[in-house]
Amino acid sequence: MPARSPHVALLIETSREYGRRLLRGVSRYLRQHGPWVLLFRPAGLTDLAHTWLRDWEGDGLLIRSDTPRFLEAVAKTGRPAVDLRFAFRHPDVANVGIDSRAVVELAFRHLWERGFRSFAFCGLPPGETLWSDLRQQCFEQLATEAGCCCGVFTAKRERRQTLSEAELSRIADWLASLPKPVGLMACNDDRGQQVLEACRLRGLLVPDEVAVLGVDNDECLCDLSTPPLSSINIGAERIGYEAAALLDRLMAGGRPPADSVLLPPVGVVVRQSTDVVASEDRELAELVRFVRENACDGLRVNELLRQSSLSQSTMQKRFKALLGRSPKQEILHVQLGRAKRLLAETDLTVADIADKCGFGGLKRLSAAFHAGVGLTPLAFRKQLRTPH
Repeated sequence: MPARSPHVALLIETSREYGRRLLRGVSRYLRQHGPWVLLFRPAGLTDLAHTWLRDWEGDGLLIRSDTPRFLEAVAKTGRPAVDLRFAFRHPDVANVGIDSRAVVELAFRHLWERGFRSFAFCGLPPGETLWSDLRQQCFEQLATEAGCCCGVFTAKRERRQTLSEAELSRIADWLASLPKPVGLMACNDDRGQQVLEACRLRGLLVPDEVAVLGVDNDECLCDLSTPPLSSINIGAERIGYEAAALLDRLMAGGRPPADSVLLPPVGVVVRQSTDVVASEDRELAELVRFVRENACDGLRVNELLRQSSLSQSTMQKRFKALLGRSPKQEILHVQLGRAKRLLAETDLTVADIADKCGFGGLKRLSAAFHAGVGLTPLAFRKQLRTPH
């Protein structure tokens, strides 16, 4: 007689791309290790009913908690449970999610490398979610450590989930008060899209006056924004996979982890909202833009020199002053950044990636990758796709 499959309640929303990516990660785990008997229905985050949990006799739960009451109801079942939202904490519910500190470091570095020295953060109302509060604190800390100012929008709690016109107007007034140019991190793509709408409301130029970076890389929402929103790809499918793997271990009698399981982000997906170099040196800004647009076509420093009236030594000094890297190092930085994204997001061979990133061969990519990342390209891809 075949072994009984675990009965699992899957309380994850399907209304947003983030939730659907988590579910794709869960399904990948089940194809490799399952199956489970799933209690699941498509729903929005606020529509995930839990009143039936008192009488439920299943084996485990994968959830995205919307309220502390929801989380408490899950804990009271006494069944192993893993929360993938991180809005609240409960000692009897395990957590798998993104490392928000690593996300903020990536965001700050992205804006810093574009020449911004004034920063801002737009998050959710204080105390509403742990992850938004943490991202704000980390972003402010990084700006302070760099000797830069950081404006913070203090959001008000809204009775409705949708953004009110009054709140949008408050964001617009706040943006107008910030020193320009400013590099702004939004706590997620929802907030990033709202910031871009507020910029339009006040006639602020994006990205020249306000560069906006979101988190989650919800492609539909990012492309819906005007201009398209740059965002951090946090690898939601891997989070779903890791959460399913953890729940499987807990249902088999394993001990819960002492702390939350936190995974690193994949990288920044650059769109128009941060496609700028904030520098008063317009010639240098144009050269940096030229590098970022052409590095993966096999750009060499002598070709860059032909684009400018600067001597090689002067160009070297100005690149170092703005970016902390020489022109040659900036070319390599752009090439490696694209190689990382292709390794993480596609199934292209390493040889094909070497060609698409301008390395001219697998050997050069492998050497550069090992020197810059400390891993071979295949080891990097395996690290991203192997269970934590």
